[in-house]
Amino acid sequence: MPLLSDSDWVLGPFVRPAGANPVITPNKGSVFFCPLRQSLVNWEALHTFNPAAVVRDGKIYVLYRGEDDTGLKAIGGHTSRIGLAESDDGIHFVRGKTPVFYPARDDQEAREWEGGCEDPRLVESEDGTYVMTYTQWNRKKTDIGVATSTDLRTWTKHGPVFAGASSGKYADMSYKSAGIVCRLVGQRLVAAKISGRYWMYWGEGEVRLATSPDLIHWQPVEGPDGNPIAVLTKRERHFDSSFPEVGPPPVLTKAGIVVLYNGKNAQRDGDPELGASAYAAGQALFAPDDPVRMIARTEKPFFKPELAFEKTGQYAAGTTFVEGLVFFKGKWFLYYGCADSAVGVAVTSGPGN
Repeated sequence: MPLLSDSDWVLGPFVRPAGANPVITPNKGSVFFCPLRQSLVNWEALHTFNPAAVVRDGKIYVLYRGEDDTGLKAIGGHTSRIGLAESDDGIHFVRGKTPVFYPARDDQEAREWEGGCEDPRLVESEDGTYVMTYTQWNRKKTDIGVATSTDLRTWTKHGPVFAGASSGKYADMSYKSAGIVCRLVGQRLVAAKISGRYWMYWGEGEVRLATSPDLIHWQPVEGPDGNPIAVLTKRERHFDSSFPEVGPPPVLTKAGIVVLYNGKNAQRDGDPELGASAYAAGQALFAPDDPVRMIARTEKPFFKPELAFEKTGQYAAGTTFVEGLVFFKGKWFLYYGCADSAVGVAVTSGPGN
């Protein structure tokens, strides 16, 4: 891999605004009538985390995962729904009282109930339609779902991204985490075509690729053996020694495609500066005309758990799980999940790369 200075391509550095975090925390008073339980639920009572973000009409909007107080007292044991919050400054948010996206009596019920709708990532299409990828969790397996909206409040579900891929061979596969490659247009992050196709980095454990003609129907990029190729894998004694997982939508820059990702530290032979099983964030650079070819990769995390609510919570080992990225008023804003319990934000001091 050619040597390339981090300063030539890495987004950042990111700093936490003083006294601002966490920016979204659980609210036991938020009540929602669940169409599947047929009863009122406290939909964000336990945890609020893993956010997506977008700039719209001069504001930052964050879609975040809220967990109710039903089910088992364990990670993945509650029902997740997605709430919407808006901000004039990217730090102070006004939240809606009810979720905007959730399991319902629709054609995705079997994939989303009772685990719910989790971990959104968000981009715009060229015509202004919002495209959200998210995790569908029925407590048996996960799928990457895709949904579209014109206002961030009313959504159309399109089902699993690989539903029609390779004659249905991915139907039984459990997979999650997807970021669609985008480019900065003013303050908008717009889905970018490369060689006439849209591209998506996806996966937990190994990061893989898929392409699409329309942002809805996706085909994994496969190798000669017919399996999805891996473009980003784990490294011993690094912060991603257990595995990497896709973060926010990757950004096509002058230097190439910048992929922000989350790395889980191994319990043994991991990064000695991080706790076992902690999640920290790295960046990788791929060729602008060849999303398969990696050019560079950060040796150390650019963002890691440091504050008390990042180091422990529902996920006791600690996480700064990056998932939302926007460019707003000349700065990059990075939104992340704090130990599967709250939402935090970090901001660049200037425009960065």
